[in-house]
Amino acid sequence: MTTIPTLETARLTLRPHRLDDFDAHAALWADEDVVRFITGAPSSREQSWSRMLRIAGMWHHMGFGFLAIVEKESDLFIGEAGFLEARREMKPSIEGTMEVGWALMPSAHGRGYATEALTALIGWGRTHFPGKPMSCIISPENEASLRVAAKLGFRETARAQYNGEVIQFSR
Repeated sequence: MTTIPTLETARLTLRPHRLDDFDAHAALWADEDVVRFITGAPSSREQSWSRMLRIAGMWHHMGFGFLAIVEKESDLFIGEAGFLEARREMKPSIEGTMEVGWALMPSAHGRGYATEALTALIGWGRTHFPGKPMSCIISPENEASLRVAAKLGFRETARAQYNGEVIQFSR
């Protein structure tokens, strides 16, 4: 079984999800501002529970996944970020890549936390999966996430239909 890492940045701890994170995790995915450009619809507690279990399964089967993001100063769960292999039915396909994703509570937006967390995660990914391509998909209307992706070096390579129009970025 894969050991799920804990990563530290100047302001954040990125660690495995715990059962006591569930209420905050469910609140994250139920927030309309968070899901507006991701799924378009808030998740129920049941859907959030399935998502949290998928996170654990991703680590088990793929050796990578998402980590909870905790603000060091407050010790609060403020979001999550990491990698997934969603086997999305879209063309062009991004299957076989480490798809980078992130979601933060609105109270954590605009503070540089996404860039800080993802810089650490991408560094971890490059070390543990050298040469494996990374990708991310972002709604063209999600200007904040497009800025984060650009800071991380992602560039648009194609547009595809997947639950609405998305931009596919590749490293």
